This record gives sequence, structure tokens and C-alpha cells, in this order.
Amino acid sequence: MTRLVYAALWLAAIPFVLARLAWRSRMQAGYMDAIPERFGAYAPAPDGPRIWIHAVSVGETRAAAPIIAALARHHPGHRILVTHMTPTGRATGIEIFGDRVERAWLPYDLGFAARRFLAHYRPQFGILLETEIWPRLLEECARAGIPVVLANARMSARSARRYARFPAFTRWALANLSGIAAQTAPDAQRLVELGARGVEVTGNVKFDLPLPDDVGQRGAEFRARFGEARSVWVAGSTREGEEAGLLTAFAAMQAQQAALLVIVPRHPHRFDEVAALSRSRGFLTARRSDAGAVAADVRVVVGDSMGEMLAYYAAADVAIMGGSLLPYGSQNLIEPCALGKPVIVGAHTYNFEEAAEEAIHAGAALRVRDAHEALAAAAELSRDTARRERMGEKARAFVAAHRGAVERLMAWLDSTVDVRASGEE
Repeated sequence: MTRLVYAALWLAAIPFVLARLAWRSRMQAGYMDAIPERFGAYAPAPDGPRIWIHAVSVGETRAAAPIIAALARHHPGHRILVTHMTPTGRATGIEIFGDRVERAWLPYDLGFAARRFLAHYRPQFGILLETEIWPRLLEECARAGIPVVLANARMSARSARRYARFPAFTRWALANLSGIAAQTAPDAQRLVELGARGVEVTGNVKFDLPLPDDVGQRGAEFRARFGEARSVWVAGSTREGEEAGLLTAFAAMQAQQAALLVIVPRHPHRFDEVAALSRSRGFLTARRSDAGAVAADVRVVVGDSMGEMLAYYAAADVAIMGGSLLPYGSQNLIEPCALGKPVIVGAHTYNFEEAAEEAIHAGAALRVRDAHEALAAAAELSRDTARRERMGEKARAFVAAHRGAVERLMAWLDSTVDVRASGEE
């Protein structure tokens, strides 16, 4: 009955799904690219053994980078197919991987679309990243004899409560996974309580994300544009409502003239909106896309570029985590920590629950309640150079202490998925 209801709901939803794609394409044209792929129709693909990895959007695509590098080393005879659901994820994949991987949209969770996808690409096995559990797709994989695992899996207490409300659906969604590699012990425990089997803790692969060789140079170029003489506070990957709080808090600060607030919205369709909001609050505002150095009387810069978040953090004195000031769950605090930057997080870090707590315990991060406290903490760190440098050192040490998740994941995969029997030459 669960399966039939789910299928009926998807079929009924198709007109609304297409309308939503059209609506979202007004802000990001990529949503209308290759629509047939979302229903399982693809251009011809070369023959040969293939590993499939699904990275829904930007964060998962970046997390996939060290996994894909390890897969290429461990299975050099395989092609690697990367699927996405969002244009920003796909654009990030192009930026990071170029033509080293194949890429496609993952089809919607319709039986016929899933069967067409699997028949077309015939992957030897699949890896879904973090929280992507599509029950019909997994069922079709099981029927086709294609093992699929959930890797770098996370399950917050909030998400677990939602899944627990629909036990039959959740058991169906988890039943066809060949195994789950969880980020942390609490993630693993929640998944087991929901009915998952074959769960093992391998760690968070985001700690293994390699820093680009040129990140220091790019950060220095950004800092030269921002101004060497003033403090730079970067609020990275902010979400709707957070920018307004930050700008209100910044306007109320007596010391605002001593710092430059750089706001980098999470979604590109909001760049214009955030720049207009800053100007409406009376701030002289520049944008990353503007030519030349940022004038000394500019108070706010809007980071209106994609793929440069690490360069923004490298140019910062202090990083403030977007998504944590309002209940969005936080963006990736590991990145600024890896660059040796002190990090400020808000109250809402359930997407990085254990990493945030451990960073705070290690002295690499500070917890605040709201935007006012975030900017007050940034101002205090800007005045105390020695403390800021100590936090930066502890941030690097924190990341270094947690590396190794990718190799643990590869060892777990070798014991979970029989790759050679699935087609390895």
C-alpha cells in the first residue's frame, strides 16, 4: 500500500514539479536544462564498467571530491558518473571535476524513470551522499542487482523525528540499501532506530577535502581588494533572513567603521536582493563582480560569485557560518577551520552537530545566539590578535585530527560491495 500511494502521489505531482522547475528557472536558468534526463532519457553513454555517485547539490558535490579521487585510484578501470538535482550542484561538479567524470540529472523517483536510468548507465554500484534516500530508485536498483550504499550519512534528531512519523515509508526507503557509512555515532544510532541495517561509522569525509593549491594566492588577492588595513568579517553561505539580521546588527555597532562585512549568499538568485537590502539600510555596498579595489568608505561587500567560498574565507579575519543564525542547520564550518580561521556559529548547527560541538570544545569556534552576538564576537576577535591567531591554530589542528574518513570509507566499501564480481577487470 505504501508503494502504491507513493507512486500515485508522484504521478499526480508531475505537473506541479514541472511548473516548479519553470518558476525556479526564472532565477536559475539551469533548472530547465536537459528536462528529459529528469524522466530517465539520456544521450548515448560509452560502454564500460561504471560507478555512480549522487551528490544532490553544492555541499554534497564538494564532499564527493575526495571520494571520487579515491575511487579513481582504487578502481581505475571504471568510469565515474555523478548525478545532481540542482543547477548549482551541477555547476560545482563542472568546476571541480571537469571532464574527468560523466554527469547527469538524477531522475525523479518514478519507477519507469529509475528503470530507464539504470538500463542506460548500468552502474556496477552506487553511492548516495549524506541524506539522499529515494525508495523507488533503491527498489529498482535492488531488482536489477545493483548494490547501493549511503555514504557520509547524517541523520539529525530533527530529521529522525520526521522519518519516524512515517515508519512504513522509512522502512521501505532503507530496506534496499546495501549498507550505510555514517558520519558519527549519533547519526548511526538514529539510523538504526529507524530500521537501517549494515550501519558503520566511518567519519565525515568533509574533513578530508583537499584545499586547492592556489587558495592562499586567491585569498591574498581578495584581501588586497578588500583592504589590508581593516578587519574583514565573512558571513559565508547565508540564507534568507540572516542577511537582514546581520545588517541590522552591523548598523547598530559603533565600531562598524573599523571592519568590512562580506556577505556571501548561499543561492545565486539572491545576490541582487541582498545587495539591494544592504543599500536600503544606508550602507555603501560593493559586489565581488565590481572591478577594482573596494573603496575605503564601502562598508559591505556582497559576494556575488560561485565557487569562490574558500577564497572568501582565506581573505577573512573571522568567519561567520551562514545557515546557523536561523534554523537552517548551518553550512560547512570545516572549510574555514581548515584555512585556520576562527569560526562563529549560531544556535542552529544540526547539519554539523558533532563537528560544531567538537570545534567549540577544541577552541576553534564560538557559539552565539544571534546576529548581534555574532558581530560582537567578531569585533572582539578583531581587537585581540593573539586570541584570533590561537583560535586559527586550533582550527587547523581540529581538522587535522579528524582526517582519514575517506580511506575508512574505501575500506568499508571493499567489504560491503563486491566490485570485482560486479564487473571490475
